[in-house]
Amino acid sequence: MKEQFLVKHAVGGRAFIDTGKQPVDYAWKQVQDEWVFTVRIEKERIAELLKWINELNVFIFQELENEPTRKIWFYVGDDAVQYSEEQGELTIVAVSQIAYVPDQFSAQL
Repeated sequence: MKEQFLVKHAVGGRAFIDTGKQPVDYAWKQVQDEWVFTVRIEKERIAELLKWINELNVFIFQELENEPTRKIWFYVGDDAVQYSEEQGELTIVAVSQIAYVPDQFSAQL
């Protein structure tokens, strides 16, 4: 499975992190009712992101062979983004998510 990780300003805004364009080391896991994303990245690469920490959304696009892309949209709550300069690590906690396959949505809503 191929996976793309995005961190965006709001829903339709600009992407601050997009592994489809520039790789970064990241991991994510579900912890009870939340999803925790850990990103190893230099502060210089995310200086603009840190200005908008209360307006972020996270997306994971999962590409499986012979299947349409599955997209997962994670909603990031207030005060859910932390950056440790010492560790060079960004932590994002999402409080909800919606998984969908765009090909399965009808053009008529």
